[in-house]
Amino acid sequence: MPGIEADVALLKEAALAAGAIARRHFRNGPETWDKGDGQGPVTEADLEIDAMLRTDLGSARPDYGWMSEETPDSPDRLTRETLFIVDPIDGTRAFIEGSRSFSHSLAIVRNGLPVAAAVHVPLLDRTYLAGAGLGATLNGERIRTTGRGALTAATVLGTKPSFAPERWKGGTPPVERAFRSSLAYRLALVAQGRFDAMITLRMAWEWDIAAGALLVAEAGGRVTDRTGDALRFNNPHPQLDGVVAGTPAVADGLLARLV
Repeated sequence: MPGIEADVALLKEAALAAGAIARRHFRNGPETWDKGDGQGPVTEADLEIDAMLRTDLGSARPDYGWMSEETPDSPDRLTRETLFIVDPIDGTRAFIEGSRSFSHSLAIVRNGLPVAAAVHVPLLDRTYLAGAGLGATLNGERIRTTGRGALTAATVLGTKPSFAPERWKGGTPPVERAFRSSLAYRLALVAQGRFDAMITLRMAWEWDIAAGALLVAEAGGRVTDRTGDALRFNNPHPQLDGVVAGTPAVADGLLARLV
């Protein structure tokens, strides 16, 4: 089985190739469809990237299983010790609207835990990488979480509904709120130390979370679901019960306040 460093290098190469495809379609009127059932939009760029990733990554690691937002799910992945979990474009709506904050999220998961990760934000020229036990980097430089030790005045990424007073004991916590459309990018920004934490209180798809979760963990942060339980991936139904990620103190402070 290839080593973690080789797997990280493979994901980096694939993420950069995904970015090249996205750049070609960005603000160029890509064909767009609605997937129905509340799943949101998909574009020809998503599908082209998905096909490229499945071909290139599958050829490089034929023994690994496969999970992607844009590939019909198969129970075969449940039989695999190791698999790819990818989102060809995380933040498709932002991509369609011409926002530069969409990302490509690629992870390799072994026995339920991410061991290699790449989150690439092509229009911002940012490539975040992590390997289990190897730390996290941005464009080749090591990154760490902020280290913030208190919840008050912490900077927290999340959607407006996540900060609704009724979701919190004693009302919304005293934090500074911010937003980015891509969940993977939100996690990467926490790993980078740009923000102290991020939250999503809705059920979250594994392909949005797997890569970013490893980035935060390898940057010294803590990542759990909204109940404080550890994240496990390659579940029969590939969703998690929300995500809370940040410095240990801020993540614990948020968890303690959630209803």
